[in-house]
Amino acid sequence: MVRVRFAPSPTGFLHLGNARVAVVNALFARRHGGAFILRIDDTDAARSDGSYTAAIREDLSWLGLRWSEAYRQSEHGEVYEGAFERLAAAGAVYACRDSADMLAAWRRERSHRAYKPGVLPAGEGLTYWRLALGQERLAFQDAVLGEREVDFASLSDPVVRRADGSFTYLFASAVDDVTLGITHVIRGADHVTNTGTQIRIAQALEAPVPAFAHLPLVLGPDGEGLSKRHGSLSLRELRARGVEPLAIVQLLAALGTDTAPEPGADLDALAAGLDLGRFGHASPRLDPADLERQSAEVVRRLPWTAVGHRLPGLIDEPFWLAVRANLDRAEDALDWWRVVNEPLEPVIEDAAYTRMAADLLPDPVDFDAWVAALRRETGRRGRELFHPLRLALTGRERGPELKVLLALLPRDRALGRLRGQSA
Repeated sequence: MVRVRFAPSPTGFLHLGNARVAVVNALFARRHGGAFILRIDDTDAARSDGSYTAAIREDLSWLGLRWSEAYRQSEHGEVYEGAFERLAAAGAVYACRDSADMLAAWRRERSHRAYKPGVLPAGEGLTYWRLALGQERLAFQDAVLGEREVDFASLSDPVVRRADGSFTYLFASAVDDVTLGITHVIRGADHVTNTGTQIRIAQALEAPVPAFAHLPLVLGPDGEGLSKRHGSLSLRELRARGVEPLAIVQLLAALGTDTAPEPGADLDALAAGLDLGRFGHASPRLDPADLERQSAEVVRRLPWTAVGHRLPGLIDEPFWLAVRANLDRAEDALDWWRVVNEPLEPVIEDAAYTRMAADLLPDPVDFDAWVAALRRETGRRGRELFHPLRLALTGRERGPELKVLLALLPRDRALGRLRGQSA
């Protein structure tokens, strides 16, 4: 069975970049009837924050991404201890000590060579442990990037256990993937080099090596990495702005592929259409303004069952269906409820015309007959006919169709506004 994981560190809020990785993993599991595991990578106790763990769970739930299992690295120290002992017994790790001077010298020259630990006199430096990578080249097939190769000779042997006894993120992550039976590791392309180390750890543990898929990192519209200046806000900030979660999932699922996001697609449809082979090798560009547009398209298709619980009890299903086609945010429905049900000061562009419109308004109201009478009496068409009526009835330049609004407005209120009265 397919088993994938999303493994955020609880050091901040989820943003569009790591949300994309979560979306692709969740949809991949959904497509294959597999397990989507939420793994909180909190080995860095100094930087991890429980409030961020709670926020990550909340944001994923808001997106509609449901995990089948949850796992916290900080609760599984004995798992890493056991794996380390197995590696040590197999001779895959070795103890070393480095002085501050040796490390400083390597950092100055590291663009030219990989760091290999030196031999220090007894008593110098702190003892820690590294994984022996070897000198060969390791090739692996990436479901997104194709054939990839890691040259171990050009890499430093990675630290797997620090001098204080704690395990590094890279080691813990690789061991977790073995322990959890992860079949596919889908993550950002910044982890490609780590993949060689992960494969080496799995091999040393005599465990199956998962398949890998590395998604190119997302850029802003100017080709630079996403940042606050692009409006690449956290999911909770997008949520506060009224962006629809389904729109985020739709856009992120299509980003970097040859398909456009479909505003009518639900999670099942998105999962059915997901194909890792369709993601390009180049970093895709994302204009956060695209989210606003996608969100508006989603809102205009939302059924009452998906939105009714989010709106004030004043609004019912017929009202929602009447106004949704002109909304940018679901919450804007309340603004139109107030336009219809609360007094407002009409904007009168042509007093003589709107008074005539009031006199011609049928009882009971018949919009088509009313418009036909206005055309016959005034010869007006198009904007010249409708714009003054819209301003008088709603006080706004645009909005739902007048025919729809007039059906919602009490006739007496409509008459008052057409005659320039606050109603």
